[in-house]
Amino acid sequence: MNNKEDFKNLIQKLLINIGEDVTRKGLLKTPERCANMYSELLCKTGEDPKEEIDTFFESETDEPILIKDIEFYSLCEHHMLPFYGLCHVAYIPNKNKITGLSKIVRVVENASKRLQIQENMTNMISKAIDEKLNPKGTYVIIEAEHMCIAMRGIKKTGSKTITTKKTGIFETNSDLVRNIDLKIKG
Repeated sequence: MNNKEDFKNLIQKLLINIGEDVTRKGLLKTPERCANMYSELLCKTGEDPKEEIDTFFESETDEPILIKDIEFYSLCEHHMLPFYGLCHVAYIPNKNKITGLSKIVRVVENASKRLQIQENMTNMISKAIDEKLNPKGTYVIIEAEHMCIAMRGIKKTGSKTITTKKTGIFETNSDLVRNIDLKIKG
């Protein structure tokens, strides 16, 4: 966060503009808490998720590697409300090049810590893996619930938005995609 004091002042002005008494006990530290919260939730803004992949190994497998059910929380760039859910990432190694499993989870975590739309987050994760590992293909699936749908507007809880990004062999091999989809549901 560029200037925490400016941010705290903005939150205080927001509270005043919605009719709150910023001197009441429950709100005294709210501007500071909000500044700290946004600093944490948006801490990877401007960073490239591919930088999380900095460890490489060799493997004899040319089968898909799937890391499923990676929990994430992000903020919608339209309303600054949370969207959260699960991300599933599959890739097929090329020339035996793999990375640590935690590195893929870190890519998801990095990609989630910014203001964005889910579609861009999905593409960002895929691009990071493609650029660092040059796999035969990647397949990223994100299932998320959006608070801008649940809390405002249409006010429908429980709905999920699913976005996908396929590259390489996943774009042309529907059997491979179906196999990954079955493993995710399983």
